[in-house]
Amino acid sequence: MPSDRALIAVLTDAQRLGFLGDRHVSEVIAHARGFVRALETDAAVRTVLDLGSGGGVPGLVIANDRPDLHVTLLDRRSKRTDFLERMVRRLGWSDRVDVVAAEVSAISGQFDAVVARGFGPPAETARIAAGLVREGGSIVISEPPDEDRWDDVLLAQLGLERVPATLRDSPSPPSSAPSAPSLEDRALEGRVAVFVRR
Repeated sequence: MPSDRALIAVLTDAQRLGFLGDRHVSEVIAHARGFVRALETDAAVRTVLDLGSGGGVPGLVIANDRPDLHVTLLDRRSKRTDFLERMVRRLGWSDRVDVVAAEVSAISGQFDAVVARGFGPPAETARIAAGLVREGGSIVISEPPDEDRWDDVLLAQLGLERVPATLRDSPSPPSSAPSAPSLEDRALEGRVAVFVRR
């Protein structure tokens, strides 16, 4: 995994400008790594859309940790996308990270995965993401710690299947090679909900 030094500097700038809440940047990155882990088991993921990217989380963390993916950062506020464009150039990622200043209704196409952190109400986020992810693709959405906010009827109407979260309280057994997380493990780190579009 690449060094976090440049990423921390960029996210610190985003926070200073008010584009990223007041949680410590290391906590923000740790939470965003839950999105990274959720995408790890789907070998077909090549393109990721970050809805309402704001200060660049989780999209920039995904781009940092997964340089093999093409990430699109979408936000309707040009002040934020101007900042993100400058930061993407500063990080040297212009060949694999796009920044789009537009309403989500202006976006077309099918992405392998759609991620969202604080984009909007759950039903709206699920509807929008379902329309932008390919069949079989993943949707990863930030989740409050102790709340189930997903309407099973709506998920079924959208053709989304929730990947159940399981608890991993014990350390992994030693292994000669790192193993990919299981499908269920995709929903653990960073409190994210993971869905697959059927």
